[in-house]
Amino acid sequence: MVLQTWFVITASVAYLGVLFAVAFYGDRRADAGRSLISGGTIYALSLAVYATSWTYYGSVGRAATTGVGFLPIYLGPTIMLALGWLVLRRIIRISRRNRITSLADFVSARYGKSASLGALVAVVAAIGVVPYIALQLKAVSNTFEIIRRHPEITPTSQLGQVPLLQDTALYVTLLLAGFTIVFGTRHLDATERHEGMVSAIAFESIVKLIAFVAAGVFVTFGLYNGFSDLFAQAAQANLTTLFSLGDDTGEWVWLTVLSMCAIMFLPRQWQIAVVENVDEHHVKRAMWLTPLYMFLISIFVLPIAAAGMLRLGGAVDADTYVLGVPMAAGQEALTLLVFIGGLSAATGMIIVETVALSTMISNSLVVPLILKRWSYRRRLAGLILGVRRVSIVIVMLLGYGYFRLAGEGTALVAMGLISFAAVAQFAPTIIGGLFWKGATRNGALAGLSAGFAVWIYTLLLPNFTSSGWLPKSFITEGPFGIAALRPEQLFGVTGMDNISHGMFWSMLVNVGGFVVVSLLGSPRGREEAQAVMFVDALADPEGPRLWRGRVAVDDLREVLRRSIGRTATDQAFETYARDRGIEVPETGDADPDLVHHAETLLAGSVGTASARIMVASVAGEEQLRVEEVMEMLDEASQVAALEERHRLARELHDSVSQALFSMTLHTRAVELAVQKEGGSPEGPVARGLKELRSLTQGALAEMRASLFQLRPDALHEDGLAEAIRKQSAAIAARENLQITVDAPMYRLVLDDRAEEELFRVVQEAVHNSVKHASPRRIEIRLDECPEGLVVEVIDDGNGFDPLAARPGGMGLNGMRERMARIGGELIINSSTTGSTTVRAVLPGQQIGEPR
Repeated sequence: MVLQTWFVITASVAYLGVLFAVAFYGDRRADAGRSLISGGTIYALSLAVYATSWTYYGSVGRAATTGVGFLPIYLGPTIMLALGWLVLRRIIRISRRNRITSLADFVSARYGKSASLGALVAVVAAIGVVPYIALQLKAVSNTFEIIRRHPEITPTSQLGQVPLLQDTALYVTLLLAGFTIVFGTRHLDATERHEGMVSAIAFESIVKLIAFVAAGVFVTFGLYNGFSDLFAQAAQANLTTLFSLGDDTGEWVWLTVLSMCAIMFLPRQWQIAVVENVDEHHVKRAMWLTPLYMFLISIFVLPIAAAGMLRLGGAVDADTYVLGVPMAAGQEALTLLVFIGGLSAATGMIIVETVALSTMISNSLVVPLILKRWSYRRRLAGLILGVRRVSIVIVMLLGYGYFRLAGEGTALVAMGLISFAAVAQFAPTIIGGLFWKGATRNGALAGLSAGFAVWIYTLLLPNFTSSGWLPKSFITEGPFGIAALRPEQLFGVTGMDNISHGMFWSMLVNVGGFVVVSLLGSPRGREEAQAVMFVDALADPEGPRLWRGRVAVDDLREVLRRSIGRTATDQAFETYARDRGIEVPETGDADPDLVHHAETLLAGSVGTASARIMVASVAGEEQLRVEEVMEMLDEASQVAALEERHRLARELHDSVSQALFSMTLHTRAVELAVQKEGGSPEGPVARGLKELRSLTQGALAEMRASLFQLRPDALHEDGLAEAIRKQSAAIAARENLQITVDAPMYRLVLDDRAEEELFRVVQEAVHNSVKHASPRRIEIRLDECPEGLVVEVIDDGNGFDPLAARPGGMGLNGMRERMARIGGELIINSSTTGSTTVRAVLPGQQIGEPR
């Protein structure tokens, strides 16, 4: 009764209902602020979406023909996750900082937010992965048809084409499309975690592990007396292939590389590993728990393959041994559990894959086209959400259509590795972009385009010959009879299996094009800035602000409302203001940080490239003042030369600074020696030595100040008070005036931004005084009081009338803007007949306890 059709269908629908319930519960918990995915275990289990029905069934089939040649499929993820703290953590941090929502967005953002590059990645992913979705649907359909014919075990080659309305895969497709729409596109902002979906994926990972291990335990200890007995009988039956490494050990290398790339660059893996990650420290748990999962599910692959070959032989497709062996032994309940496990493996993959692909299609293909034809002023929120939902349905139907058209040809059998090879084409562009600042957009376009074209020619098209879509002569003779162009023996290269051959040529042109074109050109301004942000992601806690144009707050608010909705926009502005302790005005110009924040919000909905376009469309065309242009150039120079500054600072400290210090000590020693020998303290030699010591001390102070300026992190290392002391000593020595600093000896507890802005205000105030007031003495005070932190710069030079000051003159506007950005206030006290006091006041809530 258990394997009767109606019962199997009921059990399958019930299981999908359980997935719905788990996802619904996960979303409810998230809405209540009690997230299910706040721990690393759920994250590690959800990464096991890597184990699809192709792995669930196909690893046994591969073991039956290549022995332990199935292991690279599990070794690759283990190796890549072992590097997770170096690679995956970097990607997660970059993606969170830039609100990146897909693989295509990541590549686009790295190379200057290139829309064309993002579109290319989306196309490659869709073409490469849609057939993989078809493979999952085929696995569900074939295993269901095998169970329907119970107790006879029917080879898949004899199943034939099931009528459309009786095809299980069609109904699974429709059910999963509905599930994915409900739990994958509830909100427009794709960076808002799909916690319900992730919870369901973690649950299905447990189900498929239990089902596969249960089958393995039954086969090993129920049908046989353990591993030794089973393998001994296999050896007696001369099943030598089970104990071999496969026909080609070189294939191991390529399969390991492919699976390493797959665990990171398959769209579903990227969605789970990067987009759905809530804490980068969860990577530590995944680094050991996910490989442990792979180990547990691989333990019984060889035993099941051996039992299948002993009991079923070649009469049954080896890919169905997991299902066929329990069925042949009369274990109906276990057979149903195995079927549910396979259904679980397929559904988990399809759900996450379609969510990831729909985001890429929407952000990188459809939205850029919409923005070219229509203004952002149209209501885009509902349209974008609709695009994503339609994309899910289209991707699902494309997968099903491919499955129906391919029929029972061998194209689907090899499609798992073919898809792995497709996403491996992303590796040079992504890995190179993470560690090489010289990588360029043109290099990425050239490498990815060439590699993808060779992948199509050497791997995808040959599989169509078995389905009758292409003639056999295409492989045996080459197109137009040109033997050198045979896709599986390109340019006469032989002795390699088709996967190794295709990977060799595609990676050769991919890496070659990427490196050569990048070396022949140079990154443009925006590419160079993005390169620094990506390569230095782990060292630089905050990326540079790239927006300096004038954008009205109300225009910025309107763009967000039309794109992500009024409620989400209002919440985003409230959160922004609350986190920074400021009030966002209704009108006026938005500060650069708010513009950057708005762009990252938009990137979550429409992609990084489209977000850039939308913000640029409302940026004013007002001509910048000279001071602003110089500030922009200075910032760009700092970003591009970050590493050079660090290197120069180290070299100057090791050589010039230490030499000046030594000169100071030696000069003082000579002075003392002259005095000891009876020389006159007021004589020409003594005066010369005193002047020399004064010069070297001044030069040393200047050098230390220069070193401070060269090291971008020096302010945060030394603290505000110490940084002001060092800067003041250098200016006093250079300008030959007296500067005193009255500040606490302990380090004031300020956030990085407040520390930076206050330091620049003091620096600008001192610079203005020296340049315009001709002072003899400047006093700098830092004082903590009940009102907060008060920083004063007082000089005894010529005053001025603040009300008559030229707008923007003497940097007053810039100083006021700096204080406004951190919620502070700038007060100027001066007159044309007196001295000047510049007072910066930072509210008390911005100050922490002293340390």
